[in-house]
Amino acid sequence: MSTKNTKPIATDPADDKQFAFDRENYKWVLIGLALIVVGFLLMAGGGSSNPDVFSKGIFSFQRWTLAPLLVLAGYIVEIYAIMKKPKN
Repeated sequence: MSTKNTKPIATDPADDKQFAFDRENYKWVLIGLALIVVGFLLMAGGGSSNPDVFSKGIFSFQRWTLAPLLVLAGYIVEIYAIMKKPKN
């Protein structure tokens, strides 16, 4: 049975303060989240106040085309924000 003299590995204190993302990455994350929220808000509504009356407003361009494209763009921006390398 051998005993090794193990010392803890010294780490540089500057390395402990490094973040995974840069300020620009967080900016892109917030832009992506804003696009997603706006897309879901545009999808909301379109119903009728009277349940016996059909509202054609649910089939508008805003709800069927624009809102899903904004949500998709938001997810693409989020992927870009995560994959983008910091400038350090």
